[in-house]
This record gives sequence, structure tokens and C-alpha cells, in this order.
Amino acid sequence: MKIETSTREDHQMEMVVEVEAERMEAAKHRAARKIAQKTKIPGFRPGKAPYDVVLRYYGESAIIEEAVEILVDEVYPAALKEANLEPAAMGQLENVEALDPPKFKFVVPLQPTVDLGDYTAVRHPYEWQAPSDSGVEDEIQNLRRMYAKTETVEREIVAGDYVLLDVVGRKAKAEDTDAPLVERNGFAIVIREEEKEDEFPFAGFSKKLIGLKPGEGKNLSHKYAKDFSDDEKLAGQNVAFEVTIKTVRAVNMPELDDEFAQKTGLGQTVEELRQRMLENITRESQDKYDDDYFNAVIDKIKTGATIKYPPQVLEHEAEHVMDDLKQRLSQQSMDFETYLKVRETTSEKFLEEEAKPVAQKRLERGLVMDNIARAEKIVLNEEAVSQEFQQIWMELAMYDQEFAKRTKYGTKASKELVDAVAMDAANRLMTRKTLEQIKLIATGQASAAAPAEEAEKPVKKAKKAKVEPVSEAEGQPETPAEEKPAKKKSSKKS
Repeated sequence: MKIETSTREDHQMEMVVEVEAERMEAAKHRAARKIAQKTKIPGFRPGKAPYDVVLRYYGESAIIEEAVEILVDEVYPAALKEANLEPAAMGQLENVEALDPPKFKFVVPLQPTVDLGDYTAVRHPYEWQAPSDSGVEDEIQNLRRMYAKTETVEREIVAGDYVLLDVVGRKAKAEDTDAPLVERNGFAIVIREEEKEDEFPFAGFSKKLIGLKPGEGKNLSHKYAKDFSDDEKLAGQNVAFEVTIKTVRAVNMPELDDEFAQKTGLGQTVEELRQRMLENITRESQDKYDDDYFNAVIDKIKTGATIKYPPQVLEHEAEHVMDDLKQRLSQQSMDFETYLKVRETTSEKFLEEEAKPVAQKRLERGLVMDNIARAEKIVLNEEAVSQEFQQIWMELAMYDQEFAKRTKYGTKASKELVDAVAMDAANRLMTRKTLEQIKLIATGQASAAAPAEEAEKPVKKAKKAKVEPVSEAEGQPETPAEEKPAKKKSSKKS
């Protein structure tokens, strides 16, 4: 078997494989038997008709086509092994170059490669600041509001009131008969003087209602950003809202004392309550800052890196993006086709213009993370993975009662689930340790190839679960090698 390879610009390998003529002859006889087994030839049992009889009944082209199928299935995996190639996705038979001797041209998607460049020279200051006391007070006020008593009033709306309203939002300049993008009847909100990013349907909405009375209405409009993710059907839309006030309820807040603190379950005293609230908002603030920080650092590293991957890998990741979107839409009781109509786009256009750019960003960030983990020699030990496993398992049991009922740790029936949770634990831990190292590098506190603290005893397995060392970053697609290539219509040369 002769193999010639050449690399294409799209990170795929052209592999031309020539095999001995004798193999083609043998494959033709096997093909004839296969054809004879699938069809009836008068005077012969299935599969027993001689080659010459099958040739006379079905013709040489049918036998050659079947023989090529047989040879391709045998030659492709053998050629991959001999050429020491590990495909990133399913390969493809591009052409039959010749039949005497047989010569096949395959296209093999190569595994992604990353040259990180001088990533250790990247610098990005870490400047997170803890929330102020005013943030704690805001959260305590929200908590008091949850425990407040209300009474219906007929006066104008003021800050702090609870308001029951109907709201309908349509695309600007839409007809009244058009389906609304937003429709909530009997929707309850708290009137705030300040704007909150998480306020529905947009930041500053409730403030615009101050001064209205029950029974009155107001028209509002809002332009949503293209990357608005809380509700995909609103992204990029200019929406006109019709608001009708149904009921206004004044709020009588409970006293902020030790009795109130105990009622919340967050402390025995007001001081303990404040401390717990401070811990909560501090954690949320730092998590948000960290997300933005690491995205910025990884993007800086990407600028100096060279990342190559075949188109199939990006397409695979884009499929994940589309599946994630459909799942979120389903949770909002909306199907994908309706979403496309609202966005005035097609599935193909959405895939190319929106899904693929998101997929590319996720894919490349994942590849950078994975290669930094290797370059920094980050490995995990058994104890760390086991602890992470226990944490995830307890969280699942705590927040999913059905999960707690139907699973028992370590039983044979739940082994598949145990293995899945163990792998998730290893992935999470590897991602966290890699991000920690990236932070040390970006702030000038680490040098390249500095082994992580956990490197003393590499993990081989978690308790009662097989877990291999993992360095797959979040968002990186699975790209298993396939043993058989996809076949497309080929041109044959004799």
C-alpha cells in the first residue's frame, strides 16, 4: 500500500492511497458474493452463484461499485494507522483516482493545533473590588420587602410600591394582529427609583411608572441589544410596550431587628444577617468580575496565538450552540421556527451569521484553555477530584429530589451516572486550576511550565468511578476519530 499526503489550507489532509491490483480482484469476487446474497439468481442458492454468473446478471459496474465500498472500508483505517493520522472528525472519500491499480483520494480532518505564542508575556491587572456597604443595605431592603405586608391603595404610584399590571410588547410599527413578543397579564413588580440591570422587561422600566394610578396606562419603547440573552426573541428588537396599571399596593416593611434576622434563617442577629448578605453579594460580584476578566485575558492570548482546525470541528460546535438555543427556547415555551420568524431570518442565515461566530469564540477559547493546561503541566490528584465529586453529588441530591430518590451512590444501577459526575468533577477542577494559573501569569506572578500544586499524585480514578486525567476546557467540542470515511459520489478512472 502506497500513501501520499499533502496538507490543505483548511487544516485537512489529502491522503492518496494506492493498493495492489490483486486486492481489487479479490474485492470484486467478494462483492459478487455479497450481491448474490442480497438477490435471487435462478438456479443458485443465495450467495452461491459463481462470479461469472453474477457478472452476467448485474454487470461489471455494479460489482466494481460494491468492491470499492469493500476496499474503502478496509483501506481507510489501515492508511490512517500507517500514516499515523488521528482524524478530528469523519473523513471523506473525495475521488477514485484509478481502478488498475486502485487509487483512492481521501480528505482527513486534522486535529486542532494551537501555537500559544508568548502567552506568558500577556498582562492584565486583576482589579476586583469588594462591594460597598450600600450594596449590602440594598440586599437587606430587598429581603425586608419579601417579608413585608401590603395594602391596596388608590393613590399614585411611588417608589417602593408593589404594582400589578398588564404589559404587552410588540415589535415597533407592528400591526395589532401580530403576535406579541412579550405578554404578561397580572404581572407584579416592585417600583424602584434606581435602574437595575436584571429588571424586567428592561432596566429602568418600573421607574417610568411612577405617578400613574390604578386603571391608567402608558406606552413605552425600548431597543434591545443584539446580544441580549435573557430572552432570545427580544435580542436586537425595537419593542413598543403597552402598560395598564391594575392594582397598587403600599408596602409596610418589617423592622430590621434580631427577630427579623431569625425569621429569614440567615442569622440570629442583625449583625449576622449583614455578614451573610455581605458574603453573598461579594461572591456574586467576584464571580461576575472573574467571568469578564478571564474572557479578556484569553482573548489577549488568542491575539498572539495561531489556532488551526478543520471546518468540521467548527460545524460540530455550531450544532451545540443551536441545540443549546433550542433548549432555552423550549424552557420559554417557544419553538425554534417561531423564534426564526420573530427574528425575520432563516435557519441557514442564523447558523452562518449568529451561531457560527458564537461557536468559533467558544471553540477557540476552549482550545486555548486546553493547551495552556498542557503547557503549564496542570494535572489533578485523586483526592481533589474525589472532593469535587462529592460536592457535585451533594448539590444534585439537594436540589433535585427526583435524583435523590432514584440514585444511590456506588450501586451498579447508577454506575453510568457516577462515571458521568466523576468526569464532570474532573473537568470542573481542571478548568478552575487552569484559570488560576492564567491569572497568576496575567498578573506577573507565575512563570511558564510551573507545575500545579496538585501534581504530586496524578489522578487515575475517582472513588468507584473511572476518571482519566482531563484537560478539556469548557466549550471545547468532542471530536472523536472515525474509523470509516464518509463517501461521496466519486469519479472513477480506469
